[in-house]
Amino acid sequence: MVSSMRMLPLGRSGIDVSEFLFGAGGIGGVGSSRTAIGKGLTLDQGLSRLDEAWERGIRVIDTADSYAAGDSEKAVGRWLGEREPDGAIVATKVGAPIEHWEDRVDLSPKHIERQLTVSIRRLGRVDLYLSHAPDPQVPLAATMSAFAEAIGERRIRAWGCSNVTVRDLEALLSVADSEGLPRPEWVQNGFNLALRGDERDLLPLVAAEGLGYTPYSPLAGGVLSERYLKGAEVVPGSRIDVARAFYADFLTDAALARVQLLADLARDLDVSTAGLALAWLRRHPDVTAPIISPRTEAQWQAVDEALELDLGEEEFEAAGALFPS
Repeated sequence: MVSSMRMLPLGRSGIDVSEFLFGAGGIGGVGSSRTAIGKGLTLDQGLSRLDEAWERGIRVIDTADSYAAGDSEKAVGRWLGEREPDGAIVATKVGAPIEHWEDRVDLSPKHIERQLTVSIRRLGRVDLYLSHAPDPQVPLAATMSAFAEAIGERRIRAWGCSNVTVRDLEALLSVADSEGLPRPEWVQNGFNLALRGDERDLLPLVAAEGLGYTPYSPLAGGVLSERYLKGAEVVPGSRIDVARAFYADFLTDAALARVQLLADLARDLDVSTAGLALAWLRRHPDVTAPIISPRTEAQWQAVDEALELDLGEEEFEAAGALFPS
C-alpha cells in the first residue's frame, strides 16, 4: 500500500491538494440521480472507503449537495466528525437540482446562500465550493458575487466550476476580472483517456490562466479497467446504467478494441489497465488531481500502481495515441 501522496497546488488558490481526490458521489446513491438513491454504498461501506482513502494519503473529499439527495454530504460529515482527520479538505458543489430531477440548475445568490448553509451544517465546514453546472438564467456577476461574499465571510476558502465549456470559462474569467471578483481557481470536468475533448481548447486555457483541473470519471465508468472486455454486464444502478447515454460511446466495439490495446500496453509495463489509465492522468501536464472512488481492494491496487509507476514520456504518448483526442 502507498502510505502517502504528494500535495500539489490547486491553481493559484494557495491551497494544496493530494494527488488524488476521493469522490463521495457513490455513497447513498449514484451521483445526483434521483432514481439511484439507495443503490450506492451503504453508510458503513462509505465510511470504510473514506478510511481507506485517508490511509493512502488522500486529503480531499469531494461531494455535492445533490448527491443522493444530501445523504453523501451527511455521510462525509459523519466521517469528519467521528474521525476528526487533521488536514482534511472538504469540497462540495451547488446548483444541481435537488428536490426534483426536472428542476433547473440554480446558481442564484439566494440558492447559493441557502445551500451553503445546508452543506456546512451537514459537513461541519466547506473549504472548496464549486458551481455544479452553468446556469444560463442567472447573470454571472450575481453568481460570482455570492461566491465572493462566501469567501469574504470565510465560509469557504476558494471556488471553482464544474461541467463547463471553454466559452463558459472564458466568460467567468472575464466577468471576474472586469468586476473585481474572485476568479474560479479550478475546473472539474469529465476527463480520461477515452474522453479528451477538453484537450482541444479548455485545457490550454486552464494552463494559460494558472488554474487547477480535477477531472472526474477517470476510468470512464470502469470501461478503462478491462471490466467490459471480459463480457461483464452493466450492473443495474451503476454509474453506467444510470447514465447510459453518456457512456454509450465508450462501449462500442471500436472503443473496446482500443481498451484491449491499452490492456496490452499495461501488461508490457506490468500494471493493470486501470493502473495505467490512472497513471496517464497523473502524468498529464494539465491535470492537478483526478477524482477517484474505489470500492474494492483491486480498485485500490490500481491507485497504488498509478502512484508507483514512473510513466515516461514515451509510454505516456503511446497510451494517449490509442484514443482519439
